[in-house]
Amino acid sequence: MGVKRFIQKLEVDHEPGLTNTQLFLNNDDLLPVPEYKRAWKAWNFGAFWLADSFNINTWMIVSSMITAGLSWWQAWICVWIGYGIVGPFLVANARPGAIFHITFPAVARTSFGLFGSLWCTFNRAAMACIWYGVQAWIGGSCVKTMLRSMWLSVENIPNGLPESSGTNTRDFVCFFLFWLISLPALYPEMHKIRHLFTAKAIFAPTAGIIFFVWSIVKAKGVGPIIHQPGRLHGSDLAWQMVIAIMSCVSNMATLITNAPDFASRAHKPRDAVWPQIIGIPLGFSLVSFLGIIVSSSSTVIYGEPVWNPIDLLGKLLDGHPSGATRFGVWFISASFILAQLGTNIAANSVSAGCDLTALFPRFINIRRGGYVAALVGLVMCPWNLLKDSNSFTSYLSAYSVFLSSIAGVMISEYWVVRRGHYRVADLYHTGRDGWYWYTLGINWRAYTAYICGILINVVGFAGAVGRTVPLGATRVYQLSFFTGFGVSSLIYCVLNKFFPTPGSWQPFEEVDESNYKPRERDHVMEESDDDKKASAASVDVKEVA
Repeated sequence: MGVKRFIQKLEVDHEPGLTNTQLFLNNDDLLPVPEYKRAWKAWNFGAFWLADSFNINTWMIVSSMITAGLSWWQAWICVWIGYGIVGPFLVANARPGAIFHITFPAVARTSFGLFGSLWCTFNRAAMACIWYGVQAWIGGSCVKTMLRSMWLSVENIPNGLPESSGTNTRDFVCFFLFWLISLPALYPEMHKIRHLFTAKAIFAPTAGIIFFVWSIVKAKGVGPIIHQPGRLHGSDLAWQMVIAIMSCVSNMATLITNAPDFASRAHKPRDAVWPQIIGIPLGFSLVSFLGIIVSSSSTVIYGEPVWNPIDLLGKLLDGHPSGATRFGVWFISASFILAQLGTNIAANSVSAGCDLTALFPRFINIRRGGYVAALVGLVMCPWNLLKDSNSFTSYLSAYSVFLSSIAGVMISEYWVVRRGHYRVADLYHTGRDGWYWYTLGINWRAYTAYICGILINVVGFAGAVGRTVPLGATRVYQLSFFTGFGVSSLIYCVLNKFFPTPGSWQPFEEVDESNYKPRERDHVMEESDDDKKASAASVDVKEVA
């Protein structure tokens, strides 16, 4: 009896009297988002993408392009094109979240089935947990630079860890500090963390512009990279630009896949459209431009380009820096800490929380899932994964092959096969007459398409992780997002044409045919008076997009 009571205490809040199957299919964070939580307006999405684009990875994104032989303007064009492509894909996959106010795990059920979707959510959750640790380790380097700007002796902290640990006391303490200060930011609910991204959208770009001006003044110009011509011509140039464009797209594959998570909080469906289509390429391109100029200026100052902004800030502290220099480094590195924190929440903790909610809905909600991701990110020792950073980064980028095939199925399901028609109620029960029961809860059409999308890239994937493969397979893989997405979409549509499912191939209309309304529960909502007056559970699919 004591064990049963203990297990009940571990459970998240749910309606009384639910069966085990019902407990497995829903909790508050899997149900449609109640009206009072749909607080993300158009400017929130714009601020979100401006904030998300400002991080160390974006700052450095053009470095690999320029070192591969592109000129700065060729690389910058690739960034504009790459992230310009991302916007429509992300908005297309976010649409069911914005219309029906459901997150990625629930949207995945419509195409892969009630139980078939678990593989997709597990994949995304695992990647989110791994990336959480990696991004936290990068955030630790920002903490180290900030602390060093206050106490230069931080650089000389004696190491008390064995060599087998893979790190040292100084770097681990800084990593742990970043991990620790991130924990309070995981607590607010999704509709409230928009304020964090608003703050980041103010402080991080301000710090970037200060860094930008400071570098130009210190170098007395923009440096030689601006005047450096490209080294490639003809087909070599064309394919290198393709690779550069696809690296931008692959970098966003995870956010394309789980786009419904944030869109589910949209105040109106249209709020999740143009701010994302415009904000993504604009934000990432501007931050990349700052990275180009700052790194170019560093060539004049140090004799070689320093692409990592944290490394460059560290160099500014070498020797005997002035008080003004130390304060400038402190402010910029503190802003980078905020930038990394926001990026980790947007791309990893929220995603992991939503996905783990679907895997263990009886015990995990989005908040608990975010803390699970943080715990995994700590115990996985991310510094060991980054010892061979090139192969690790190549592997994670190659993982976009799997995600593009998932996105291809999901987008085709909504826009082509069922054409906006939903039965939200069927997402939360296992009745054999439900649209999403398919075959024992698994849609074999979706998995056939998913596997085909992977197979066309599998040879090139092997090449990306070090095997010798034919040039043709490499070229196909270099277009992996498009090939994986295109093949999975085509196969899924064809299979649904020959083996149609209930509700498919109707005239396009974004409507919930089940007219789903969750049962009201007696609970206290810790919200403002205005929030309490709002409906807590309606799914209004008649909003004007």
